[in-house]
Formats: sequence, structure tokens, C-alpha cells
Amino acid sequence: MKYPADQMEFEEMFKSEQDCIDYLVSLRWPNGFECPQCGSIRFWKKNKGRYECCDCHKETSITNNTMFHKSTKPLLIWFHAIWWMVAQKNGVSAKGLQKVLGLGSYQTAWTWLHKFRRLMVLSGRSKLDGIVEVDEVFVGGKTTGKRGRGAEGKSIIAVAIEVKGRKTGRVRLEKITDASASSLKDFIERNIEPLSTIITDGWPSYSELEELGYKHKIQKSTVKEENEEVLPNVHRVASLLKRWLLGTHQSYLNKNKLGYYLDEYVFRYNRRTSNSRGLLFMRLLEQAVITEPVTYDRIIKENHGY
Repeated sequence: MKYPADQMEFEEMFKSEQDCIDYLVSLRWPNGFECPQCGSIRFWKKNKGRYECCDCHKETSITNNTMFHKSTKPLLIWFHAIWWMVAQKNGVSAKGLQKVLGLGSYQTAWTWLHKFRRLMVLSGRSKLDGIVEVDEVFVGGKTTGKRGRGAEGKSIIAVAIEVKGRKTGRVRLEKITDASASSLKDFIERNIEPLSTIITDGWPSYSELEELGYKHKIQKSTVKEENEEVLPNVHRVASLLKRWLLGTHQSYLNKNKLGYYLDEYVFRYNRRTSNSRGLLFMRLLEQAVITEPVTYDRIIKENHGY
């Protein structure tokens, strides 16, 4: 499947609404049209990306029951929005997107970005494996303190990152309720393959990892310094995350939506070495045509985290 290699190719590939329709058709129905109601492959092609099944006469469109469902905005604008989001190394704020696209409403830009974040947890992604550092960090708030203390107003984030010698591999981030054994066990089992070696500090909540089928290594401090980073890879990721939240979003985000921002950060971090923004653009569109539509009201009400 072809995708744009750069900005110039993007503009060349998507000059019109029909170009966008044709591209979505190739993603949604790579083997040809299939009626969503009866499965028939016989159809009449209508205008504006609409199709009518020859057998059951069900009429559908290329955007029906996708992320673009019932949108009044042209696909060309949607494509530009997705391209702009993935083309920017550190992402884009709703205010920035509104300005670039000339959208009349900040609410529209904010809603679109949240829709895009829902596409960033790719279906069928594999768990982390090998050697993995795991720890918790605090994000937000004005107070400081160690785990469980001085954390008023903060969100606690579980971090897991693959260690590849002196380099790091993929990362997983999740907002959790607390640093209890139950919360951390659920996070680890969702995100790390059994038999992997998990490196943690001496926090008691990690004491049962071997019973769950993992190899467990406790990393202890070698010098008596209060601020020493026992798990440097985790804390490097946490530092980059905080700078990203502050730099791109000025830390102005709803705590109940923090999980979606973490999903975006994971998507970007795990693809930091990718040379092709176009491939990321295509991956989001692939998700867009298989993802059920979500309304602004639902986005406002949903709580992604705790």
C-alpha cells in the first residue's frame, strides 16, 4: 500500500476529496467492496463515496461506521489534520491544529485530536519482552515527595521499558490508581510477556513477580544518595514525558483524559526511529476505518484512567 514519504508527496497524493475517498476505499476494502449487512460483493457505485448493495440494497458510504462517520468536514481536511499530527515530532496542541487548519472552533480541533489518540493503540500489538525496567512515577500536581507521600494532586503512572544493552526499546505507560501489588500486577500482566526479566527497585508490591511467571531482579542503590536514579531508563522516559506534556500541551489537560495522552506518547516513543511519517499516517488511517465512531459528548464523559 502506497503512502506519502514527505509533505510534497502528501500534497501530490491528496489534491481532492476524491483522492481521499479512493485511498480510504483501498484501506477499508483492499479486496473490493463487501456489503456490511449481507456480505455481498456486488454493488452499484454512487457519488461521494456511496455504494448500494445489488442484493440487499443496503446503501453505505466509505465513511459509515468509521472515525469519519457523519462528519460535515471534508475528508481532505481530516487527512491534513492527521498528517500534521504525525509530521510534528512532538505532536500538536488543539490550539495549534485549529490555527494551522483554520478551523472555526477550538472544540473541533480538541475533539479531533482525541479521536486520533484513540487510534494510536494499534490492534494486535505485542507485549514487551526480554529485559524490562518497571517503576512508577508521578505526573502533575505541585507537591513533591516519595512514593505514596506528598502526591496530592498528582497522577501515578506505571512505566515499563525494554532494555536493549545501552539502548532502550519499546515503552508502555498507564495511569494506575495506586502503587499496590494488585495495580502493578495488572499493569505488568497486560503489558509484559511471561518469562521476561523484570527489573524493579525494592518496593514490596513487586515481591510476587516470580509467582506470576516472570524473572525478577531487584536493582539496589550503590551509593547513599537520596536522588540517585536506581532505574535510569524508566526515569529518563518519565522526564521526557513531563517535558512533552509541558512543551506541547503546557500541562493543560484533564486528568481524566491523561490516559489518552499517554497513548499518544507511547505511539510516538515506540516509533521515534521511524524515518517515514507517511507510514505512521497510513497506520492511523488503517485504524480509522475499523474504529467505531465516537462523539464529542462521549469523549467528554469517558474517563481513560482513574
